[in-house]
Amino acid sequence: MTAAIHYRIGSRRPAAHIFDLTLTIAKPAPDGQQLQLPNWIPGSYMIRDFSRNLGPISVCDGAGRPVTLTRTGKSSWQCAPAEGPLTVTYDAYAWDPSVRGAHLDQTHGFFNGTAVFLEVVGQQHLPHDVTLDCPDGMQGWQVATSLARAPETADLGFGRYSAPDYDDLIDHPVEMGSFTRATFSACGVPHEVVITGRHRCDLARLVRDLEKICAEQIRFFGEPAPFDRYVFLVAAQDSSYGGLEHRASTALSCSRDSLPGPGEPEAPGDRYKGFLGLCSHEYFHSWNVKRIKPAVFLPYDLRQETQTSLLWVFEGFTSYYDDLLLVRAGVITPEAYLELLAQQVTRLLRTPGRHRQSVAESSREAWSKYYRQDENSPNAIVSYYIKGSLVALCLDLLLRDRTGDRVSLDTLMQHLWRDYALAGRGLGEDDLPRLVEALCGDPMPDFWANAVHGTGELPLAELLATRGVDWLLRPADNAADAGGKPGAADARPKGWLGARTGNGEGGASLLNVFTDGPAQQAGLSAGDLLIAVNGLRVNGGTIEKTLAGYAPGDRLELHAFRRDELMTFTLTLAPAPADTCVLALAADPIRRAQAERWILGAPMGA
Repeated sequence: MTAAIHYRIGSRRPAAHIFDLTLTIAKPAPDGQQLQLPNWIPGSYMIRDFSRNLGPISVCDGAGRPVTLTRTGKSSWQCAPAEGPLTVTYDAYAWDPSVRGAHLDQTHGFFNGTAVFLEVVGQQHLPHDVTLDCPDGMQGWQVATSLARAPETADLGFGRYSAPDYDDLIDHPVEMGSFTRATFSACGVPHEVVITGRHRCDLARLVRDLEKICAEQIRFFGEPAPFDRYVFLVAAQDSSYGGLEHRASTALSCSRDSLPGPGEPEAPGDRYKGFLGLCSHEYFHSWNVKRIKPAVFLPYDLRQETQTSLLWVFEGFTSYYDDLLLVRAGVITPEAYLELLAQQVTRLLRTPGRHRQSVAESSREAWSKYYRQDENSPNAIVSYYIKGSLVALCLDLLLRDRTGDRVSLDTLMQHLWRDYALAGRGLGEDDLPRLVEALCGDPMPDFWANAVHGTGELPLAELLATRGVDWLLRPADNAADAGGKPGAADARPKGWLGARTGNGEGGASLLNVFTDGPAQQAGLSAGDLLIAVNGLRVNGGTIEKTLAGYAPGDRLELHAFRRDELMTFTLTLAPAPADTCVLALAADPIRRAQAERWILGAPMGA
């Protein structure tokens, strides 16, 4: 027996990237059923207008007669009054390789419900179900999803799935194809890892590490987990990185060499650490943002922007814990964690926009600025992920210092889980300072004014010093230097162009020109194509080596094309800024123990 709202999705033309859908509405609204499609997907704060990918929509009544359909907005429609059941037929173009939309070809199919399932207005609260059909010609494909599976569904996964309402239906992405699947259990909860795309992943290694991470996070918030099972949907591609959280799964995109290969050393390499951090980040979202939510997200309004100044809490706190819980799970060492933390600090210090935009403003303006970045974005905005994670670090260390390690950010997160998520409450825009004061007895007005609503520097060095971590800033060795490691032995002063370059056609393209840097002062602009320095040709591969031959204070004659006009500039190299962070555990045993107590999450008061 199907639900009151039933979808069927398959494809007669997978090579054309078309999903075919049928929606059956048992009892349409007597005065004419309204339909709509979301304009954005939770976790990605940008209007995406998924309706642009829908093909012609046709509607028939219970007797098979056509029903007039009128478009009432870019993503909404009105059916004429009709007797049910109402049958709606349409298709969806699926050629978005990201984790946010839908993608289909002869190698696999993937979709988020927000991109393909029309919403039956007024009946969102009713049970929904969906039948997944294998695309034509794709025999042997399987299905992976966290949707609730009906008992009669075939072994390969094609068949019927159910959801208690529309909100649940669209929060379980679906992967179909010839993929690799592995399973494990964390705190008694079944987990799956599904990898799509060619790869040489050591699945046993990956499963072993993920089990530790997942168990650590479940214990962090307290058993039982908020889901009966969990699915990691991984797309292994040539070069990509990203993830999107869902209530019982995550969709991840990574480069193939981010996965652990056979015979790799026990200590994770940089790329694999990054992938584990991504998995940890999205898994932590199962609690923080999927269930601990801003009040304005209860419920989501997927028709229009929903602004909040708290994304720094939900993304920033998650970004703080993603790597911290890797070390607490025993997957990386404290030293490796400090290297990752130093890289976060380095990213912040290399963002001039931190002086112009607060992290609260960054959260509220995500829709128009963070998700719509251009060549000037580094000068104008700050990431609520990066700065938010470092604000979380400061808050964690301040809470520990104020209470003699009796209270930490862990305490706050567990309080939010118990008293907000489990109670069905959303976090208000001004709730957090009050909650922190209740925990530590200090309102900390200067902290909130500067770290959250201001643009001053964070007290990172001072707070880390009290926790037994040594802090060092140095100039970058080269463009690939992400921080976290000691610098090169060559300590000669380095010149700084004040711009980020890339490969251009016949030269070095200026990708970003930083505020008040030498390039901007010389009159250069983002988009200029630098072709010569002091009369010698340069390109994206040689510009760094060429500039390394000069010292701060040297005057250079630069030739560059702006569009099709050749221009000449005179630039004076500046000293390279000390914006590259290195962190290390203190050599002193007492201070080192302080650091390890924080990093390893020793019991409060220990």
